[in-house]
Amino acid sequence: MFNPPVSRSFDDSEAPKTCGIVQAFPQCLNNISRSTPSQHANNNLNGNSSASDEPSRLNCIQREIECLAPSSNRYSSSNSPSSTVNSLLPPSSSSYSTTNNISNHNSSFKCVSQSYSPPPSPTPLHKNSIGTSPIPLASGPEVTSDPNWQATKANVRERNAAMFNNDLMSDITFIVGPKGCQQKIPAHKYVLATGSAVFFAMFYGGLAENRNEIEIPDVEPTAFFALLRYIYCDDICLEADSVLLTLYAAKKYLVPHLARACVEYLETSITARNACVLLNQSRLFEEPDLMKQCWEVIDAQAELALSSEGFTEIDFSTLETILNRETLNAKEASIFHATLDWAKMECSRRNIEPTPGNQRKILDKAIFLLRIPTMTIEEFANGPAQSGLLSLQETTDIFLYYTARNKPILSFPTKKRLGLKVQICHRFQSSAYRNNQWRYRGRCDSIQFTVDRRIFIVGFGLYGSSNASADYKVKMELKKMGKVLAEDHTKFFSDGSSNTFRVYFQHPIQVEAETFYTASVVLDGNELSFFGQDGLNEVTVDKVTFNFHVSSDSTNGTNVHGGQIPELLFYGARD
Repeated sequence: MFNPPVSRSFDDSEAPKTCGIVQAFPQCLNNISRSTPSQHANNNLNGNSSASDEPSRLNCIQREIECLAPSSNRYSSSNSPSSTVNSLLPPSSSSYSTTNNISNHNSSFKCVSQSYSPPPSPTPLHKNSIGTSPIPLASGPEVTSDPNWQATKANVRERNAAMFNNDLMSDITFIVGPKGCQQKIPAHKYVLATGSAVFFAMFYGGLAENRNEIEIPDVEPTAFFALLRYIYCDDICLEADSVLLTLYAAKKYLVPHLARACVEYLETSITARNACVLLNQSRLFEEPDLMKQCWEVIDAQAELALSSEGFTEIDFSTLETILNRETLNAKEASIFHATLDWAKMECSRRNIEPTPGNQRKILDKAIFLLRIPTMTIEEFANGPAQSGLLSLQETTDIFLYYTARNKPILSFPTKKRLGLKVQICHRFQSSAYRNNQWRYRGRCDSIQFTVDRRIFIVGFGLYGSSNASADYKVKMELKKMGKVLAEDHTKFFSDGSSNTFRVYFQHPIQVEAETFYTASVVLDGNELSFFGQDGLNEVTVDKVTFNFHVSSDSTNGTNVHGGQIPELLFYGARD
């Protein structure tokens, strides 16, 4: 029963400084949830996050820009992302560029550590004068030092790029970044206005004013540089440690193709370690596709996601949404302890003592989203009952709920979360056994596979003894292109039937699309074993297509057409 309670210019080769904005994430994140679309429009067009001195002019400009762009694309200038998020992304050596290190139009991007393809461009990639692949573009003052520099540029894109980060003919200077960490960046109004409706309204709108300098304290120089590079050069150069900052700038200045590239980069970077904080940002940025993929990771790897540093950095609204989730694949005790960690961190952000009373006040009604009665009595006694978070009456009632015949009505949900349903990929169409045909002898049975969409491997189904009951010791392993992702040791008892016996990893393992993975087991057992036959090269299970390949790790005979590891157990993506 559930009865809820009422209630100066710088060279392109320099690494721009990042400070202030990304160092003040907690305060910035708190501001995010309080920002409005009106603030976004005002701040964008004033070029300053402090616009209260000119309300009437800004209101007019706001109405003008709202006619230029749909409301879903407006974004508040106070919503700058954080260093915490960036620190949770892959190392900064991971980057994405539509020009750098490209040998031909379909080549892989060498500067990206993971397998990644760029998003579709709104127009075909620009070519040089003889129609070959894109080339890295030179930019900056040194490019235009030759009085006849124009003659050296073969096309409009190259000439535009020569103006990027160049004082020559510059008619506007941006002072970018927070006080103490500002960078002066020269620009050209015409170029900017052709790339952004916001810049057009700022410079050529009905109430545009002539200003030589504009301060932008809420955007990091790194991100603003990436924005201008795209507008001037049509280049998208993303780095793991600044992609969210760039997304923020792209959203603020209404540059959707750059924003989409940032989102697609992030979609390839989601892990249990950063999924919660990326979920938080995707909600604020209004990116439903990114949000959906974050949920897939959080649901399947909830134990890991909720114990991550990123979980403690989310805002209250995102916390409530996660705690209300029916499909979290985690023990309720783990969810409780993660919530406790979040409350302690929130106390720290508010500069108050993390006492149980203060934590309870901060959690407010969200505490009643915890399904405490679904824990075991031991988990409850060693966790919530001693946390100081519950009142004496709540603690007593929950103990009575566990033990009494007449159970009290509780303010906490008493129904367990559904979690996720394990799906099974069957490799073989039949199984068989023959005397002396197949035996586990401590050798490796292995199979290589790919999938066409992200899944999470939970475990394997294995064959057991073919003539008598037997105990087996199992070493199970999953590799990605030779690197071990997970390894566990377990046991199972075989009853002598042809049924498969399922063994599980400690945590589900994230498997990405179009990447080679190797499933391996080493079993120790004395009895002869059943084995699979009539194996399939391709199997589709609920919109997930598996393709199987022979593994060089297999030393016990298993291959695509026969052998062991008849089943892959997994959580699939949900549409």
